[in-house]
Amino acid sequence: MFLHELSRTISRNWPIRVDGKGYEELVRKLFENRCPYCSCDLEKTTFVVEHLDGMNRYRAGLHVPGNVLVACKKCNGEKRRDDSIKVLVLADSGWESFLSHDGSRCDPSCLTCLYWKGIWPDEGERKSGLSQNLSRIRSFRLEFLEFQAILPKTMETLPILLAKLYVDCQKFAELEISSLLKKFEITSDEKF
Repeated sequence: MFLHELSRTISRNWPIRVDGKGYEELVRKLFENRCPYCSCDLEKTTFVVEHLDGMNRYRAGLHVPGNVLVACKKCNGEKRRDDSIKVLVLADSGWESFLSHDGSRCDPSCLTCLYWKGIWPDEGERKSGLSQNLSRIRSFRLEFLEFQAILPKTMETLPILLAKLYVDCQKFAELEISSLLKKFEITSDEKF
């Protein structure tokens, strides 16, 4: 919830908004109505609105132009594996890591590498497709100047703030649960 509220606050005066039909049309046009990850035709598959930098405590992504795109549902699900890792090895971001699983740097049993082998069985085609899509997404992000202006600061500060928020929420929840359990014990003792 915090990341959605922060996103609304940060982007309220931006010239384009992700919640309008115009943004989705722009994204589809920039990627030729293809999944930005696997290049499949979005007209022939189930698609979802997706966040390049996931909206979680490790990636601290925002729901703003430049971080939101339209992708196939399969890639969105597969990308979550990288987005949910605290420390990435292949790249600095979850989406870049996802597109860096070309089969040359991971264990042979890597599920993401196996996914890409299923998309592009030929090694040369796979490496070329992943590299081209990395470049396309990087170019896409550069189109959104407001996002580029806030990205360095958010990447530096948001993970720290989110870690504190998670700890504070956990402590609050533990205190509330403990308090409710004590009330239940008192009520139970009186009734039994």
